[in-house]
Amino acid sequence: MEDNFLFDEQKAIDFIRKELPKAVNEKFEDDDILYIIDIIWDFYEKNGMLTINSEIVEEEELDPDKLIAYVKKEIQKDREIMIDPDDVGLIVKAELDYEESLEDFI
Repeated sequence: MEDNFLFDEQKAIDFIRKELPKAVNEKFEDDDILYIIDIIWDFYEKNGMLTINSEIVEEEELDPDKLIAYVKKEIQKDREIMIDPDDVGLIVKAELDYEESLEDFI
């Protein structure tokens, strides 16, 4: 089995960095991007998107705007990290693109 079948945090960070404009990319450390990835997965968990339910026939559609709003709200709660809200959407969308790229291997 190939390594690509699983979500890999470092590969996600690398993918996101390739997607971001250079000016945005230079603002962040890997830990900042990982922090946003963690918030995204917290959102999935809180919304039951990580559990398998045999009664659900179709995959529920993720609303990217709702996810971005959630990430922005969580970042605002954390007084130790300063991330421009305009950059959050770019990072979240790049992370979603990474997840979508993994579907090719499933």
